[in-house]
Amino acid sequence: MTGATILVADDDRAIRTVLGQALGREGHDVRTTGTAAGLWKWIEAGEGDLVITDVVMPDENGLDLIPRIKKLRPNLRIIVMSARSTLLTAVKAAERGAFEYLPKPFDLRELVATVNRALSEPDKRADRGAGGPTPEPGGEEDGLPLIGRSPAMQDIYRTLARLMGTDLTVTIYGESGTGKELAARALHDYGKRRHGPFVAINMAAIPRELIESELFGHEKGAFTGAAARSSGRFEQAAGGTLFLDEIGDMPLEAQTRLLRVLQEGEYTTVGGRAAIRADARIIAATHRDLRQLVRQGLFREDLFYRLDVVPIRLPPLRERTEDIPELVRHFLVQVRGEGLPAKTLDAAAIALLKGYRWPGNVRELENLIRRLVALYNQETIDAEIVRAELAEAPVPAHDLRPVGESLGGAVERHLREYFDAHPDRLPAPGLYDRVLQEIERPLIELSLAATRGNQIRAARLLGLNRNTLRKKIRDLDIQVIRGLK
Repeated sequence: MTGATILVADDDRAIRTVLGQALGREGHDVRTTGTAAGLWKWIEAGEGDLVITDVVMPDENGLDLIPRIKKLRPNLRIIVMSARSTLLTAVKAAERGAFEYLPKPFDLRELVATVNRALSEPDKRADRGAGGPTPEPGGEEDGLPLIGRSPAMQDIYRTLARLMGTDLTVTIYGESGTGKELAARALHDYGKRRHGPFVAINMAAIPRELIESELFGHEKGAFTGAAARSSGRFEQAAGGTLFLDEIGDMPLEAQTRLLRVLQEGEYTTVGGRAAIRADARIIAATHRDLRQLVRQGLFREDLFYRLDVVPIRLPPLRERTEDIPELVRHFLVQVRGEGLPAKTLDAAAIALLKGYRWPGNVRELENLIRRLVALYNQETIDAEIVRAELAEAPVPAHDLRPVGESLGGAVERHLREYFDAHPDRLPAPGLYDRVLQEIERPLIELSLAATRGNQIRAARLLGLNRNTLRKKIRDLDIQVIRGLK
């Protein structure tokens, strides 16, 4: 659609000018105002084909204006912009009927593309709220389940906001410590099932023989030790959300029963006969690659497609280091509220944190902040203290898993490629060198991460001479953790 009339409301003159010029070049008639009152005057007069509004304006909050606009002109598309780019902003914008939410500073090309979509595509979200007013957190930032304003987190916020008003099954992928359960809780707490229970079960923590009983419950006498009827997690989560954490560790026999629940919408208890209707939204999470598990025959393909309706990948902290200062502030406020003394970190300490790889992700950062506040008397924590703590911190066991996954994947791929090309199965020349070349870099990188960048300890771990390790680091152009020796 060309030649549309676009109404822009923003108290920043520079933004109004930039949007006016960019959208004008697209052939649109752009009208700009610095107040909500000016925008509302045009709305009441029936003007405009699209609205672009800021949230914070001098006379009224742009989010509060949206319901009035939708009531008067329900088909008018609204794009919300905000410098307060938090999960709550994205949720409120979606819940109140905005077509899209864009954080500031925004990419001008993305905004123009969003405008074109808003003018041409059917809006399936505009009138679909999350089932009631969005609950307010305790404070502007402190009560939010997810923290960060990086582009990666903004994408997560927008995706979560679009899912709040649905019962779609979601699978959350991410390394340990990235906040998968926090994302699941956000989908529940801000969604239409928020008044129901949130029930979590960790598949990796339940003995294989008890998983079905834990999920579906059991009848009295169903097995040795079943002295009374017990409800399962599906029954406990009725009307709410069931969070299946570490779904990749679920045994195959239990996968079959879970698949039936997702297909039929009902289940039976262990030892029971009567079908019970399932009434829980399913959110799964895993640190593993489910597609790879399917290829290995460890995860049912049909269950994968039932669970993977909407996949969400949470970025590791090393991919959003610009969020570290905000996360540090958040954790410092949090521990102060728990009775620990007020502390700050100086700029050099923050810079050191931003250069670290964070194998334990946000959870590791939170634990570090708690340790720094509890163990050191200084009101301002400096880089030397942070460096010492990072060098001595214990290594999470999961950090070395990617090495094994890289090795297994490389061997499997090379063997498959060879035998596909050589059905007579003659020896594969050079397989050792090819596999070694492929896994050498991740092996050295993970060893350096595990030893916090200490090359002496990494060399000892690998069984290499220190000079040999240094040469390999140089030849492979591996970046050692900045600030550590």
